Amino acid sequence: MSKPLAVVAVGGNALILDDRRNSIPDQYAAVMESVKHIVDMVESGWNLVLTHGNGPQVGFILRRSELASAEVSPVPLDYAVGDTQGAIGYMFQKALHNELACRGIHKPVVTIVTQTRVSRDDDAFANPSKPIGAFLDEATAQARQQQLGWTLMEDAGRGWRRTVPSPAPLEIIEHDTIAHLVHQGYIVIACGGGGIPVVRDGEQLTGVEAVVDKDLASALLASQLNADLLVIPTGVEKVAIHFGTPQQQWLDAISVAEARTFMQAGHFGVGSMQPKVEAILDFVTASQQQGKQAHGLITRPQSIKAALEHQSGTWITP
Repeated sequence: MSKPLAVVAVGGNALILDDRRNSIPDQYAAVMESVKHIVDMVESGWNLVLTHGNGPQVGFILRRSELASAEVSPVPLDYAVGDTQGAIGYMFQKALHNELACRGIHKPVVTIVTQTRVSRDDDAFANPSKPIGAFLDEATAQARQQQLGWTLMEDAGRGWRRTVPSPAPLEIIEHDTIAHLVHQGYIVIACGGGGIPVVRDGEQLTGVEAVVDKDLASALLASQLNADLLVIPTGVEKVAIHFGTPQQQWLDAISVAEARTFMQAGHFGVGSMQPKVEAILDFVTASQQQGKQAHGLITRPQSIKAALEHQSGTWITP
């Protein structure tokens, strides 16, 4: 019997613990910690595809580009996404290799520069809503808006961030290559930052200035790979309803129908938990339509091993 396949979607903010620890060595230290829990899944018998966010990191690239604009040409947003796929992929690739070696596991790891097809007519291009870059205080954010023409949003009480278009993912261009590598026994790092957004003109691909939501792209990739499980690590052990109130209730397992009901009632934060739940609903529903019983899991990275034994986390089931 072949091993089950999981897609694990690590957030870009998981690599930056706070404003004081955002250097490359700090990010790599965070990656090494995350990788320990991911390799637990390998030891438990899972094949893995790892995806990752890049919001803070792509913001850093764009800010450096702005500061250096008098001397070097600016970096277009799609190229900045490509840059982060290489740099963050390298961190995960190296950390996974080292952790696997420490455990005596011989399994190759590879990073794929991944493109995600979007529609040029997507409404998102008229409504930039995806936060990228560092959290800013309100005064700094307003100054950047006036100086650079940024669109901004307040992000879940943590500060202000720049926003860019976030069109819906329609196709992971390299999914056949990723599937082939998984079949050959590789751990594949793909869809970094949701994939580099491209539009198709006939047989030609053209990059566009946007960022694709990492969780939605991961759900699409998981569907295209016919995966068994989509894991979205986050900052809490479980999903809750009535979060932050005296009626707060942690959820161990919910059906797709229950998740939709809770989401429509506004229980999941629009900028925090809701996109994760939506992504898993997309994946589980698409799998059902393909005749497969797949599942989704939301939990802290440290709880992944326990969650796989149904001792933690929130499972979303058909």
